[in-house]
Amino acid sequence: MLGLIVADHCFRTYPELSEGSLAKVRAGVVSTQVLAEVGTDLGVGEALRLGRGEDASGGRAKASIVANAVEAIIGAVYLDGGWNAAAEFVLGLLGGRIAAAAAGPGQADFKTRLQEAVIHRFGELPRYEVQGTGPDHDRHFAARVLVAGVPRGDGEGRSKKDAEQAAARTALASLAEDEALAPEGAASA
Repeated sequence: MLGLIVADHCFRTYPELSEGSLAKVRAGVVSTQVLAEVGTDLGVGEALRLGRGEDASGGRAKASIVANAVEAIIGAVYLDGGWNAAAEFVLGLLGGRIAAAAAGPGQADFKTRLQEAVIHRFGELPRYEVQGTGPDHDRHFAARVLVAGVPRGDGEGRSKKDAEQAAARTALASLAEDEALAPEGAASA
């Protein structure tokens, strides 16, 4: 439901964007991280009914739980009021983020940006190594991204995706710094 509303809005509002750019805008807005931020701003975590174990382990602040709750709220609005009510609700929550993403599609998707830069400069894809630690209810992930076989960025997060995004962000900064330090006309590696 959420993805469809955002995709429909983007298609109608930004007809000048390519299909790929529209997909990046949608992906940048319809994510666990964004929904968790919105849910936290709304105070959704405090309203959740959780089991004792989940509550004791910080479940009210877990991005995946808060994001899922926001999606459930959107579903409830749809069931109660229909498409127009759900679209109005979603766009009220995410309209500003959609506009920001459309102004610079893909800017928050560091993995995509890194992949594009690495393919352009090195002719190959970056490779991620991810390790998870901790019990199932409180996992923590560490990621390292290798570019042309060389470690270029490390990152951490509560999901594999978040850790990879953080590593890609670090690698992009590293590659940009290399580019800035390269002498005029020199090929960077």
